[in-house]
Amino acid sequence: MATIKTKNRSTAWAWVGAAIALLLIFYFVRNATRTRVPIRMATAIRSELRSTSSTNGKVEPQVNFEAHAPYSGLIKNRYAHEGERVSQGELLVAMDNTDARTRLAEALATLRSAQATYSAVTKGGTQEERLALNGNIERTEFERDQAQQNLNALRKLQLTGAASASEVSAAEQRLAATNVSLQLLQQRKTERYDAGDIERAKSAFEQAQTAYAAAQAVLNQANVRAPFAGTVYSIPVSKSEYVQQGTLLLQMAELSKMQVRGYFDEPEIGKLRVGQPITIEWDARPGKEWHGHIARVPSTIITYGTRNVGEVLITIDDTDQQLLPNTNVRVTVIVANEGNVLNVPREALHTETGRYYVFRIVNGRLRRTQVTVGNLNLTQVEILSGLKEGDQVALGSTNGVPLTAGMPVIEGR
Repeated sequence: MATIKTKNRSTAWAWVGAAIALLLIFYFVRNATRTRVPIRMATAIRSELRSTSSTNGKVEPQVNFEAHAPYSGLIKNRYAHEGERVSQGELLVAMDNTDARTRLAEALATLRSAQATYSAVTKGGTQEERLALNGNIERTEFERDQAQQNLNALRKLQLTGAASASEVSAAEQRLAATNVSLQLLQQRKTERYDAGDIERAKSAFEQAQTAYAAAQAVLNQANVRAPFAGTVYSIPVSKSEYVQQGTLLLQMAELSKMQVRGYFDEPEIGKLRVGQPITIEWDARPGKEWHGHIARVPSTIITYGTRNVGEVLITIDDTDQQLLPNTNVRVTVIVANEGNVLNVPREALHTETGRYYVFRIVNGRLRRTQVTVGNLNLTQVEILSGLKEGDQVALGSTNGVPLTAGMPVIEGR
């Protein structure tokens, strides 16, 4: 009985082993013969790689002139029109300057008064005062000389008994009094005003000069003249219009010397260099391109709407006076232009935890291969290491199946 049970147990294990073997054979046969995934593929080649970066920008003149109302008042006349070419010094806009002339006359009167006061203080008084003081000094000097002579004569007479001691003493007192008067007059001539008086007079004079210069500048600004030859592109005021102080009266520029202020996002700034070529497009002129170069790279980051950007100044090399000030344009910079570099389509590149890899096709299967990348653009990526020329890489399946390492593949049709 025990022998029969042992035989049955052995038979059962044999059947289990056979089943496992059949399953393993089925798995390996199926794995070896399963349908290959159709994919799109590309070959690593050497060719030119041009990398660009595009953003928005605004056209502005290199040399711009704006005139603002120096005071509130009426526009007397305007002598130019928008789009008109004007010569240097040409009168463009005039404001009524009656009040400005009045203020200038008042400032001139104040200046002359302050100047006279300062001159008088530094010279010891006005000319009339100085003449009167000099006359008093001369008269007192004469009286002193007379008192000295009288004293000398009385002293001689006293020796002979012809003059008394009281007479001599009285003569000495008169001489002393005259000397005191003379000393006070001379001190008044040289020390009439102290340092504080002089400083206050000087400050008042300087303030009057500043006020006069400001009044003169206001009067000059009432008549707007072209500071250089150029084109008037904005006159937002009209004749007889009343404007407030600071109102924009006119804008003009030399339209043959224009530039673009481009706003590049912060991650792109490190690729920018002075001299890099730029193309400029304007939606109002479809199909038209202008060319330029970077003249100045950003020195700081600013907030532009919701973006953190750097301002890049772009010199336009082929200005044809069609790009108008304040026009919004699209600018594209070539940040890299290299020839004979190994590259694959950017679609082949994958990333994981900051590392780049591709699926290289080896003997009909995908092999995950880590790569080092260089410059890239919208369609290509430079491969610095990990691939060699002629290697085939997978771009993606044609049936939507995700790519995985080891997957058998076939080129899709």
